[in-house]
Amino acid sequence: MFQAFFRHMKSFRRSSEGSVSVEFAIYAPLLLGLFAAFYTFFDAFRQESVNLKAAYTVSDLISRETTALNNDYIDSMYEMTKLLIRSDSTINLRISVIRWDEGDQKYYVDWSAVRGGAMQQWTDATIANVEDDLPTMPDQERVILVETRNQMQPAFRIGLPDLDINNFVFTRPRFAPLVRFEGDVSAGGTHDDGSGDTSVTN
Repeated sequence: MFQAFFRHMKSFRRSSEGSVSVEFAIYAPLLLGLFAAFYTFFDAFRQESVNLKAAYTVSDLISRETTALNNDYIDSMYEMTKLLIRSDSTINLRISVIRWDEGDQKYYVDWSAVRGGAMQQWTDATIANVEDDLPTMPDQERVILVETRNQMQPAFRIGLPDLDINNFVFTRPRFAPLVRFEGDVSAGGTHDDGSGDTSVTN
């Protein structure tokens, strides 16, 4: 009996016959799962890159301004940022102008504006929470800080959690010592920048 069984097993091993439909039914789910995983990871990396480029774009545009900004300008930057990222994800934007005071050895916030609702405006007190991430600057030097926070769901549910993409980009003003804001965004501190005027105009 065992000899007959082994003969049948050897014959089965040598057999090259098969059914395409059965093989397709076995391998198709695996192949589709691999394609879904590749696409999901690629889309996540692409979205992270797009968010970073959007933050740099906003930062670069603001750095070229020589006149005071207003709420309409910030709104337009927010709308442009939403156009640059995936339409089915939510985006939050925070734009601030940060100043370093050598005498006080601390950063101050000239002004800060938020769009999207998930972030708060920076203040002189709260900016200390991210001072390790801010650049080293000369006395009274200013940088434009642009932050984006994008919540994105993966294209396919393959075990990847919802992504919270955060970007933190800073740029020096290009054509003016600072970029002012006219409006109701709060500014903190009254510090001499060497011009003799110790006030901060929003």
